[in-house]
Amino acid sequence: MPTGFLRHIQACNRHDLSGFRRFRVAGHDVGWVRPAFRDRLLALGHPFLAEGEDLTLDPTLTDPDARTIALAQMLEGLVAAGALPPLRREMYPVLTSWGAEPLLRIDRAAVPFFGINAYGLHINGFVRRRDGIHLWVGKRAMDRGIAPGQYDNLVAGGQPAGLSLTDNLLKEAREEADLPPELARQARPVGIIHYVMEKKSGLKPDYLFTYDLELDEDFIPRNTDGEVERFELWPLDEVAASVRDSDDWKFNVNLVVIDFLIRHGWLTPDHPDYIALCRGLRGAV
Repeated sequence: MPTGFLRHIQACNRHDLSGFRRFRVAGHDVGWVRPAFRDRLLALGHPFLAEGEDLTLDPTLTDPDARTIALAQMLEGLVAAGALPPLRREMYPVLTSWGAEPLLRIDRAAVPFFGINAYGLHINGFVRRRDGIHLWVGKRAMDRGIAPGQYDNLVAGGQPAGLSLTDNLLKEAREEADLPPELARQARPVGIIHYVMEKKSGLKPDYLFTYDLELDEDFIPRNTDGEVERFELWPLDEVAASVRDSDDWKFNVNLVVIDFLIRHGWLTPDHPDYIALCRGLRGAV
């Protein structure tokens, strides 16, 4: 099995845009679709139209709610036909840029099929001991649809429509690790990770807002939503070795951990891949 930190960044940025066509809403490029999926949508008709080789949402739909409803009706039919997985009933915003007003909302399950930018947050929960930094590691439940049984951050979750990033952080922190709001608010924003990953379903251009939260030794996280089987507190050397030498971590959590190792001085400029790692965490691969 290949080893090394850089392979994880390369895996999350492996894609070929020549195999996709642009998806537009209200004149804005907001995503990417596979040609076969584009053709299937066009065959169904409203609310999709061809724009050269690309795909656009009917421009007569000028209201975000009208766009959302029209798309949702079609998605239900695609699920019934077996062309999409079951919907998650969690809506993600379709944005021209972070902070902009949503052009519409789309079910989370359909996001990669349309290659839409998705946003999420990850919290590194860590403890300082006499022998160095220790990181809380979650073991994902075996019934998870994504990365069952793999290692995860203390808290991680997608950014749904209708919630501020702070409100989502408080919600996810309570659900995933039983962090009370007054403690979760101490999480310090430390940057963003970006990657564009091609999967069977489509394209994942993802942005992860990352946070560090220093915890007291007596705090024990407790999962409340069934996503995590257990939490373990690992020395940073053990975390680094596991990410470097195994594929035991959820694919994008590898990147969050690598970023943590760089920022906390475990990975230094003496490492031969240091520059490539720093650039790769921002999608410059």
